[in-house]
Amino acid sequence: MQSLTTLGLKLPTDPRWVNIAEMNLEDILIDHAFCEQKAASSCISLIVRYPEKEKLVETLTPVVAEEWGHFQRVLKEMRKRGYKLSHKRKDEYVEKLQGCLQKTSDYNTRLMEQLLLCALIEARSAERFKLLSENIADEGLKKFYHELMISEAGHYRNFIELAEEYTPKEVVRTRWLELLEQEAAIMKTLEIRKDRFH
Repeated sequence: MQSLTTLGLKLPTDPRWVNIAEMNLEDILIDHAFCEQKAASSCISLIVRYPEKEKLVETLTPVVAEEWGHFQRVLKEMRKRGYKLSHKRKDEYVEKLQGCLQKTSDYNTRLMEQLLLCALIEARSAERFKLLSENIADEGLKKFYHELMISEAGHYRNFIELAEEYTPKEVVRTRWLELLEQEAAIMKTLEIRKDRFH
């Protein structure tokens, strides 16, 4: 049986990814910057779509600020190394996850699906931040990624708790386990890319 990894993920990241990432820091930092942009945008979209959900608005408003702060911090790390932001890249990982979501007209089910998608992305990001913080040689980036790991793990909990706020816990738990299995299957199909964070 596959052992569980960070935040319940069913399949750990291929250990080769850390070495490839370290050898291609410019590409990884550029893609990471876009990931932080998208994380902030996703939270804004949820607030715009579900403004009457007071707990959601209250919880995600500071997350927007934190994710944008992470984007600014990634830019700072890039500037230190003389790297510049380039064009946004296609995120095959997120696209495949979106394909797993239930197609439904039910308002609250759609919300649960979006929240659990965000939770999955945060969980995988936290796992990769942990790997980087423990394995790369750059001491400044070790500390940086350790701090981000803690933050992303907190965001993961935010999304799970919000899903349980608006949908019965047993429904959320069942669906979460299904999505974890689907995410693991996706991870098996994705090649290790030197220019992608996920």
